[in-house]
Amino acid sequence: MAPEVFNFAQTPITCHAFSADHKQVAVSLNSNDAQIFTRQGASWTPTETLSEHDKLITSIDWAPNSNRIVTASQDRNAYVWQQTPDPQTGKMIWKPTLVLLRINRAATDVRWSPKEDKFAVASGARAIAICSFDPENNWWVSKLLKKPIRSTVLSVDWHPNNVLLAAGSADMKARVFSAYIKEVDEKPAATVWGSKLPFNTICGEYASPAGGWVHAVAFSPSGDVLAFASHDSSVSIVYPGGPAIYNIRISSLPFVTLTWTGEDTIVAAGHDCQPVVFSGSEAGWQGVGTLDDSTSGKAAGNPRAGAGVGRLNSAAFSTFRDADSRGHTSSSAMSDTKLLTVHQNTITNVRPYEFSGGRVSKVSTSGVDGNLVIWEADNVSASGVVAGMGSMRM
Repeated sequence: MAPEVFNFAQTPITCHAFSADHKQVAVSLNSNDAQIFTRQGASWTPTETLSEHDKLITSIDWAPNSNRIVTASQDRNAYVWQQTPDPQTGKMIWKPTLVLLRINRAATDVRWSPKEDKFAVASGARAIAICSFDPENNWWVSKLLKKPIRSTVLSVDWHPNNVLLAAGSADMKARVFSAYIKEVDEKPAATVWGSKLPFNTICGEYASPAGGWVHAVAFSPSGDVLAFASHDSSVSIVYPGGPAIYNIRISSLPFVTLTWTGEDTIVAAGHDCQPVVFSGSEAGWQGVGTLDDSTSGKAAGNPRAGAGVGRLNSAAFSTFRDADSRGHTSSSAMSDTKLLTVHQNTITNVRPYEFSGGRVSKVSTSGVDGNLVIWEADNVSASGVVAGMGSMRM
């Protein structure tokens, strides 16, 4: 089945998050406002604007059960938005609640915990703010995870037990912390990551294979496995109970976002403009294909189109090749620079969209091209990039 493609703007979509019923989506269109779009048939209509930040919104998360939205921004602030009736009109409006982050650099990523009683905010202040609600003062307060982070934290992800937190950082490390807050959390059961879990306990630290920033981290559905994507064009899968670490090097551009669709499957995406699927177990991992079958050349009727991901179509590629080797240029061919992928620029965000039978059946992606795309997670086709993947190393 072909993916659903929606163009929201001519500007990049920095991040997106769907409501629980998928009828609404909150996006940051590379600005300091969060736009809420409502689905009407086959199109999306802007219905509300969340305006409180004064710099670029870097991350949004929408809690499915409590229906609260949290936004984080380069202005060093975060806000929790909740629908409340307007005292004058009675109409439901989104009202912000202040979060005391206590960071002095930009916030880079935000995620609700599974129980939705906490959220984590990554930042450029070499710290992660773990935020919980203070009902006496009607605001959200934070405790900071700091040691041993040495640079900007780029991504965070919660373990299913609501206590452990994975973080990827520009100091080239992926880490697993305890974010246990005594006043909020019950004592967690022992996991493969450890049993004694006071706040800021380091439960695991893993280096990027070739020294790249760790752009994305994600726990598997069980929480027993960690995956992270680095700027050295690699994906790493960590089994702490083994212990074993599998590093898959790819021959194309780095991934910046990833999500698990099952205990044995990962979808990763980034600068090569298409979602790539990895599959495996404790016995080994490999790249199996892409969700973007337009790169196979069937859609364009081009037999050479499967040469790789994110590549220009043959006419444009030939033009650049001729200009480089022969000094020939053609203005008509130079203008034909459409990529062979559905996304026409870097994918900034991949998130689970729909579940079926305990697995993710659909994922959504947003990109610098202003497109939001919904993909069938099982519609995997072979791709040139998979054939070009480096060998798996432990």
